[in-house]
Amino acid sequence: MNWATSIYQHLKQKISKKFLLIFSLFGLSASGIVWACSDYGFDYEYSSFSPEAFVSKEYAPFFYTEYISYYGDYYYSGNSPSRYNDVIVNEWYGYFNSKLDKNSLEYLLTTATTKGIDSVHKHIKGKIAALPNGMPQLKSLKLDRKKLDAFFDYLLLAKSTEVFAATDITHSWEPQPQVNTPAALEEQILKHFKKTKDPFLKQRLWFQLVRYYYFMERGDEAISADASKTLNTFNAYKNAFQQNMIYHRTLGYVAGWYYKNKNYAMSNYLNSLCYNYSMEAKIPAEWSFRPQEEADWIRTLQMAKTTAEKATLWHLLGIHYDPQRAIQEIVQLDAKSEKLDLLLARIVNKTEYGLDNFYQSAPDSAAKQSLKQNTALVSSIALKNNTAKPYFWNLAAGYLNFMNQDYTAARSFYNTARKQLPKDDKLVMAQYKILDWTLYVKELKKIDAKTEAQMIEPLNWFANLKEGKDTINSLRFYKALDQSISNLAELYKKQGDVIKANAFKSYFQFYADNNKIEQMKALLQKQDKSTFEQTMLRYYPFNMHDLSYHQSQVLTYQDKIDEAIVMMNKSESGGFIMPANPFNIRINDCHDCDHENKQAKDMYAIDVLKTIQNIKAEIKQGKNVYKNAYLLANAFYNVSFYGNSRTFYQGKVMQVEGNTPFEIPGTFRTMLLSNKIAEKYYLVAANAAKTKEQKARCTFMASKCERNESYNRAYNKPENANENYWNVDIEPVFFGKYFSILKSQYGDTQFYEEAIKECGYFRSYDDKY
Repeated sequence: MNWATSIYQHLKQKISKKFLLIFSLFGLSASGIVWACSDYGFDYEYSSFSPEAFVSKEYAPFFYTEYISYYGDYYYSGNSPSRYNDVIVNEWYGYFNSKLDKNSLEYLLTTATTKGIDSVHKHIKGKIAALPNGMPQLKSLKLDRKKLDAFFDYLLLAKSTEVFAATDITHSWEPQPQVNTPAALEEQILKHFKKTKDPFLKQRLWFQLVRYYYFMERGDEAISADASKTLNTFNAYKNAFQQNMIYHRTLGYVAGWYYKNKNYAMSNYLNSLCYNYSMEAKIPAEWSFRPQEEADWIRTLQMAKTTAEKATLWHLLGIHYDPQRAIQEIVQLDAKSEKLDLLLARIVNKTEYGLDNFYQSAPDSAAKQSLKQNTALVSSIALKNNTAKPYFWNLAAGYLNFMNQDYTAARSFYNTARKQLPKDDKLVMAQYKILDWTLYVKELKKIDAKTEAQMIEPLNWFANLKEGKDTINSLRFYKALDQSISNLAELYKKQGDVIKANAFKSYFQFYADNNKIEQMKALLQKQDKSTFEQTMLRYYPFNMHDLSYHQSQVLTYQDKIDEAIVMMNKSESGGFIMPANPFNIRINDCHDCDHENKQAKDMYAIDVLKTIQNIKAEIKQGKNVYKNAYLLANAFYNVSFYGNSRTFYQGKVMQVEGNTPFEIPGTFRTMLLSNKIAEKYYLVAANAAKTKEQKARCTFMASKCERNESYNRAYNKPENANENYWNVDIEPVFFGKYFSILKSQYGDTQFYEEAIKECGYFRSYDDKY
């Protein structure tokens, strides 16, 4: 088995190997229309299984994520050299018996420059009268002066090591700058180390010395263990000090030395000791844990002195490389080991992601095979009920069986888990409720009054979570909510109850049928709604005003302006401001040009409708028919996709976003792309025109509508429904009948010359024919 292949395929290992050093890098400052849709920050948020409910917080950085190194906020602090700052401050705070405040210590240990440290020390000695703001004023503190002097001496020495050790390493394709280890520094550290008797300071100087030698020897091509000052210095004093944090930070450099010298077995074993010591040490130790071959892995296991150490080694191996094997080995060692918890959570979340994620439309064969294997493994362990958290294993087994569509097995595991749940743990109980609910919905064959009564409480519970009326930290509920309300909607559809189906999950097709909209409005206005209806409508994304506004828009595109105005008034909204005057038109469409011409007065959607209404009234009376029909045609053209006032069709129901035809929902695409009404009014204007110039202009404008319809034939093809705008083939040359009329009947007009100058399509036609 070659572990190296899988290691270097993993994204996180593409980052510089220098991260291996971060374990103790610093000496001074180390270490459809969907109601439930949400803006998910990362892929793991679209999930139904919350590892926080079962796994200790110290393992949180290693919860499963696909494209980032560490989970959640740890992504940003994963390689941070400041990880040990709080530990360092607390250690020195204890050293001074809590007499030196933490703010001062934090400044001196993690922020101050060499000059700043020296200034504070001189101030204490009375050599400087006052310090600038922001520097700790320690002169009046009653501290052991000898102890304080030793502290400042150490600080200045430690600060001098930052030139080679305290570098914040980031990934770059460019070569990293050369870091040199000052040769003269060895003597200084050795001098302080030999002189110091204080165990606390001496251990930190030991750390500085081991680290110095590590960096000094890092550049050597080969060096034996016997000749290594890094190892000799560590081994000479490793039993002289407590095995505390500074000990394990020192050990991290020793692990790094072994890795650099290709003793992967020893390196990985030492990293496992560091990983197991503290939460702060876990990220750098896990990052540095890199098995290469099966042989060196076996040697690593042989170094383990206890069952717990072996379990930690398998746990680390399982995080990224072989969780199934790791789980089986740890169960053999100790079925109650907490090291199992993280691996189980990762298996569930990884399986979940493989079956359903943003980047694929359907699970591939590998994901299906993984689901099958993981379901069998976890189910077999859960059935024994001998782990530390049997409810965790039963819930995980139930969820895996659920994903495997074995709902009977899922129900059996959930029933067992229900009797084992810690009833006072809100997050665990919420997790069970989510899994139980999604299974309940999947098992439904029919929804009747009794079923609706049973669903009231869980539906309200989910709605409270979504609306923020209830908060359960770390609970992942979006996926369960999305899927369950979709399932309910589909079941209602099958039963022929499209109103309830649409209440749970709105479908664009529903809003193309005015009768259905009126039925939904009747439900919204119903005075004596049942408790279930009230609950159900919490999931409905629109109100009466939204629906009336949508109806007004649809009526507009049907040229039913009087009715459209009535509906828009009912919506109590005047709509959006038009970015340009829709009654103006150009020979060539130039929306940016139109938008740049600021109107004297803002024109809202309702103003457009009222203006159209007035124009139509004048036409009916026979007044200015040419001019009015031309203005009407311009308005209908400009409120279509091709015009300068697309804002007109923006609204909550149609949800049109973007600037291509394929960002218009298919249900409304034909309506918003069509220029048939505009074409009709251009022809009315042409018939009423008194001059050939007017007729020529109207004929050309009709040709624009005609040409747009040639595009629409491609945009509206079913096979192009999911295509990209730029990938759709349209008729490369389409001239239509109006170009022919324009040339044959109006070739002697001035407008004809303007059209040739402005319109490349017409110019091509004129050249060809």
